[in-house]
Amino acid sequence: MGINLVKGQKIDLTKGRSSLSSVMVGLGWDPVEKKKSGGFLGGLLGGGGGGAAIDCDASVLLLDEKGKLVSKQHVIYFGNKTSQDGSVVHSGDNLTGDGDGDDEVINVNLSAISPSVHRLVFVVNIYQAKQRKQDFGLIQNAFIRLVDNGTKEELVHYNLSESYAGKTSLIPGELYRNGSDWKFSAVGEGTLDLDIGSIANKYL
Repeated sequence: MGINLVKGQKIDLTKGRSSLSSVMVGLGWDPVEKKKSGGFLGGLLGGGGGGAAIDCDASVLLLDEKGKLVSKQHVIYFGNKTSQDGSVVHSGDNLTGDGDGDDEVINVNLSAISPSVHRLVFVVNIYQAKQRKQDFGLIQNAFIRLVDNGTKEELVHYNLSESYAGKTSLIPGELYRNGSDWKFSAVGEGTLDLDIGSIANKYL
């Protein structure tokens, strides 16, 4: 069982774990329970009026030592699933978030990340949030967790338990270098950005 983190908490990942070289970053979420009757939430989530499903997308930004995005190739998402050095690989898009467990997975080979990359910022945003009139108030049970790809041991688990109503993007956590080691920070920040491009522009 991984260490459960709270917002703002940081943890050493590789210190004391010389064998840890690759992690699976699992991100998960569920739609809020559908209402059986019509009404606002029921219609929006597919009950009653039969509105659009909520499609959340996970991405990761690879930043340099100054916290800047070097190029668009350093944004890993469903349209660019593998980093140039092959160290970061996105599993692909999950269109609904239904079901238990990880909804989207990003594998990170820590030992193979380019020395120019110092921070990996994980992002989840709602696809077409504005057009579909959706926000993270319609999502529950959001989490980010890290698993040792070698031993399959869960290292870290962070449940985003705050209300993110009105927010259209989340930054659940980030990996960053600390000397020769890697640390993880539970960020838990919601933003009003409508897509990964808007978030990426903040790091240029």
